[in-house]
Amino acid sequence: MNKIVAVRIELRAIAAPTWRYLFSSVGLCLIVGLCLIAAQIQPSFALPPPEEVPEEVLRTEIVTEANSPLDGERLTAAEYAELQAELAESKFPPQLSPELRHLIFLLRIRELLPVK
Repeated sequence: MNKIVAVRIELRAIAAPTWRYLFSSVGLCLIVGLCLIAAQIQPSFALPPPEEVPEEVLRTEIVTEANSPLDGERLTAAEYAELQAELAESKFPPQLSPELRHLIFLLRIRELLPVK
């Protein structure tokens, strides 16, 4: 009877680490799998939509239109170059509307006042 008990103890001692290793690997796989399913991670989400133009293509395009720095109006490249030349040659800054000048005045007064 003592021999049988010894054999059982030896089998348990040998089998226990194998089962622990198996369960820990399966458990780890299950946890990772459940996390991926819960997060709904799919490799197709990492790609941009097919109708989007790649940034590399956009960088190589030549810009032929621009917005006016004065009023935001759309200008051609030639008109924009003329306007930039005129603004560079001007001795005086561009004229601002009286409302905008008053707003700038009020903001400068506000800077002088200590506000807590």
